Amino acid sequence: MVLVAQQPAMRGNLGGGFIEYLFGGSTPQPQMPQPQYIAPPAGLADPAQGGQPIYVNTGPAIDPMLEPQGYSIDPQFLRQEVGYQGEEEPGSIVIDTSNHFLYLVGTDGKATRYGIGVGRPGFTWSGVHAVSSKKEWPDWVPPKEMLERQPSLPHFMAGGPNNPLGARAIYLGSTLYRIHGSNEPWTIGKNVSSGCIRMRNSDIIDLYSRVKLGTKVVVL
Repeated sequence: MVLVAQQPAMRGNLGGGFIEYLFGGSTPQPQMPQPQYIAPPAGLADPAQGGQPIYVNTGPAIDPMLEPQGYSIDPQFLRQEVGYQGEEEPGSIVIDTSNHFLYLVGTDGKATRYGIGVGRPGFTWSGVHAVSSKKEWPDWVPPKEMLERQPSLPHFMAGGPNNPLGARAIYLGSTLYRIHGSNEPWTIGKNVSSGCIRMRNSDIIDLYSRVKLGTKVVVL
């Protein structure tokens, strides 16, 4: 059954304690070593010039079609299984925008947690929606509201590794918002978008394969 989408609402201050209770966030997390900063490859953003931080990728090699080489993110934003004590049914998606996490509710009190990038100040929102469409390597057509704010943007960009929507897109009801991949994985854990939910390409491919049309999506 496809759920009826509600209009997005500006996110209120729900408090982090409730989210920690639902998803087992009160469990002490292991202390991870700080990633080492290195100079970016030619042509990519340099933090010294006002760009995003870039770190050594100490994990396994990633397909360059999915993610640029030489990067990683804060370890807390890597995909992992966590506890879940909420009321949403298995298969539902819960998005905690304040803490930059997306949860895919599983069974037996568990959920898969992914790191995300969310809307920058003035573009955060909340609501209950349903997955209305899914696309692989989607084309990008900026909405007119975005073009009005940034007239220099292209009006169309074909799907591919350089596309801002990344490897997959999950569309939310009749809204302009999507859960999608990103060709800027260093923005995960940050408030950077115009309201869409960004994920690493490897994570959106995993989520895409596990989510069905009509899936309930709760944005907090």
